[in-house]
Amino acid sequence: MMAAEELGTLLDTLCPMFVLVDDAERVGQVGSTLQKLRPDHPMAGRRFLDIFELLRPRSATEFPALLSTSGARLRLRFHDSPRTTFKGLVVPLPGQGVTVINLSFGISVLDAVRDYALTSADFSGTDLAIELLYLVEAKSAAMEASRSLNLRLQGAMLAAEEQAYTDTLTGLKNRRAMDHILGHLISTKSSFALMHLDLDFFKSVNDRLGHAAGDYVLQQAAKIMLQETRSDDTVARVGGDEFVLIFKGMTDRRKLNSIAGRLISQLCLPMKFDGSACGISASVGTALSTQFESPKAQDILHAADLALYAAKRNGRSCHRFYCEMSDTRQSG
Repeated sequence: MMAAEELGTLLDTLCPMFVLVDDAERVGQVGSTLQKLRPDHPMAGRRFLDIFELLRPRSATEFPALLSTSGARLRLRFHDSPRTTFKGLVVPLPGQGVTVINLSFGISVLDAVRDYALTSADFSGTDLAIELLYLVEAKSAAMEASRSLNLRLQGAMLAAEEQAYTDTLTGLKNRRAMDHILGHLISTKSSFALMHLDLDFFKSVNDRLGHAAGDYVLQQAAKIMLQETRSDDTVARVGGDEFVLIFKGMTDRRKLNSIAGRLISQLCLPMKFDGSACGISASVGTALSTQFESPKAQDILHAADLALYAAKRNGRSCHRFYCEMSDTRQSG
């Protein structure tokens, strides 16, 4: 007959979550891993059913009934928290006066590893839980790498898309972005105003002071336009010295005229580049989406162009609205 101490040592090597229960239904020895789950509450000496609650089979409510299930699978859990669930197998040892109940975590092994900070050393060398843990760890690492890659790809796509819609010199929207925004506003039947702004005398700045000065003027003009518009308005550079401003939800002529007046006043102020004055002004033409029964982007852009030409004919540095009654007359 094997001594109880030798039996416990053997079982701890083969199945470190075993419980030895004597005929008095008290725990004699427990596996090192099982005791690790309750480090401050030794299980030895306590009644088995004071520690564990039997879930399956339902008929086994007392320990003698549990012994009759020898070889059958059990399901049980701790009475106290965390109420970890176990699978079990009962094996009475003839002539030893004890019963071996071998436990395992089953599918709850991942939760158990998390709750109790278990490592591979806490499991039997033949326990498939080790392989499962490695697989889960590898899968988690792969998923994290995939997520990180997807985030980088998404960021690169967003950056590329942003670049495709941005004027690189001024940081404003470009014509492609303007077309997209106009299409969206029209498709959603949103009211808006479209302002076409042209820098007067810009060519003379380029010819007299060079392209670096011209680029500086364009950048300063872009800053002024951004300062005089709302965050949800659109400011786009659509040509060398041509800009389009779109004001969503704004069709009040007095407000639009006031904005155009501020833009013209700011852009008429001399800009200094390397000590030289860059004198420009601005002409502005505005069309409203509400002026068209069935608004189309090309029609609204054409109307704003006509209003801009009227402003230039009027001596520049001024603002004109498109007059829907005639393509040749403009009203201030």
